[in-house]
Amino acid sequence: MELRKGRHCVFMLHAHLIFITKYRGKVFNGAQLATMRGVMAGVCEKFEAEIQEFNGEQDHVHLLITYPPKVALSKLVNSLKGVSSRKMKHYHPELIKPAYMKDALWSPSYFAGSVGGAPLEVLKQYIEQQDRPH
Repeated sequence: MELRKGRHCVFMLHAHLIFITKYRGKVFNGAQLATMRGVMAGVCEKFEAEIQEFNGEQDHVHLLITYPPKVALSKLVNSLKGVSSRKMKHYHPELIKPAYMKDALWSPSYFAGSVGGAPLEVLKQYIEQQDRPH
């Protein structure tokens, strides 16, 4: 992985994020995950972050992102979840069918892990090998 440069720093910050659907509802298909990646890439761009890897299953998504030190990871996560929820409901209104989801796409919790101890290729392979629905 290459080093990134800011005005006053050189950095290489990566995070593994996992977002789970409300009540683990199995709502995503392959086309919806493709749309989701594009939506989340747009959010990341506004934060000067970048998606290194993205994949998911019917009830959750994994992201491997690189981001600058000026970004608070919690703010990036809140924006990723909020914007993706709104835009995905617009692009794919069928996502929020079950009444129990009450118009919410994501569970309020999430996983964020810093990446650096394990080789990034191992993590990329893990995300690539998720059982993506067709």
